Amino acid sequence: MSKKIVILCFDDAQILDITGPAQVFASVNEAYNTPEYDIVLASPAGASTRTTSGISLATVPYEEIGGPVHTLMVSGGNGTRATCEDQKVLTWLKHMADGAERVASVCTGTFLLAAAGVLAGRRAATHWRSTRALARLYPAVDVDAEALYVEDGRFWTSAGVTAGIDMSLAIIERDHGRPLAMGIARRLVVYARRPGYQSQFSALLEGQSKGTGLVAKAAEWMASHMNGAITVADIADAAGMSERSFHRKFVAEMGVTPARYLERLRLDSARALLEQPDIPVKTVAASSGFGSSGRLIQVFEKRFGLTPGAYRKLHGTSAA
Repeated sequence: MSKKIVILCFDDAQILDITGPAQVFASVNEAYNTPEYDIVLASPAGASTRTTSGISLATVPYEEIGGPVHTLMVSGGNGTRATCEDQKVLTWLKHMADGAERVASVCTGTFLLAAAGVLAGRRAATHWRSTRALARLYPAVDVDAEALYVEDGRFWTSAGVTAGIDMSLAIIERDHGRPLAMGIARRLVVYARRPGYQSQFSALLEGQSKGTGLVAKAAEWMASHMNGAITVADIADAAGMSERSFHRKFVAEMGVTPARYLERLRLDSARALLEQPDIPVKTVAASSGFGSSGRLIQVFEKRFGLTPGAYRKLHGTSAA
C-alpha cells in the first residue's frame, strides 16, 4: 500500500514549504514507477489556496481527509499566525497527529504543531528568525535554535524553506535507504544533502547579519584569531570595551555569549576541514583553535552527537 502524506496548506503559506517536500516524495514514485506515496494537499478553504508567491495551489478540505494517514506535514509561511488562531484547525491537527505514524513541519509550521499541543516535551526546529518566539510562546517545547531539522521519535521539524527538502530527503532515506535518497538529491540537483545537526547558517554569517558596531568588529576579530588561545578579555580589548560591558552588549545583540560564539566559529572551521580527506584530525584541531584532538572530539560530540571521524565518513571521505 502507498503511504498517504497529507500536507496542510493555508492562505499565505510559503510555496516551497509545500512543493519542496512534495517533489521529493513524488520523485520516489517516479524512481519506482509506482505510487509509493499518495500526496494530498489539504487546507481550511479546501479550494484554491494562495501562497506568499502569489501562486495558488489546488487543495482539498482538510476535514474531508479520511482513513489512516502515514505522514502529516504542516507548511509554514506568513499565514501561520492566523492559522494558529483557528481552533478547528488545531483540533483537527491534534486528532490527525495522534493517529499518524509520522508528523512533520517545515519552517514556522512548527508553531501550528506546538499550538495543537503535540510538541510538549519534544525537541523541535523552526526558522532561525522565529526560534526565540517559539521558545517564548511554547516553553514546553525544547527549541533547537541551530538545527536544520530535528527528529524526535515520530516527530520531524525543520527550519525554513529549503531545510524542508533536507528533512524530506532524510525521511526518504529512513523509508527507502540512503542510495535512493542520494539519487533523488542528485536528480533534483541539490548541492549537498545537509544533515539535520548542521547549523542553519554559519556563525560568521550570523555575526555579520546580527552584530553592529563594536560587536560586529569583535565578531570579525574572533573569526581571524580563532585558531589561537584567546579569551573573552582579549576579544573585549580588541573591541575597545571593558570585559563586562562587552559581554553584556554581545549577548544582547547576538543572543549567545562570546565564548559560545567562538566555539561555533571553531566548529564551523573544523567541519570544513574535516570534509577534506587528507587533513589529519590533530591538524584540524590545531587549525580550528581547539588545540588538541581530545578537545575537538569532546566539543564535536557534545554539539553534533557524533565524532569528527564519523562526520568525515558521512561526507564520503576517509578518516585520517
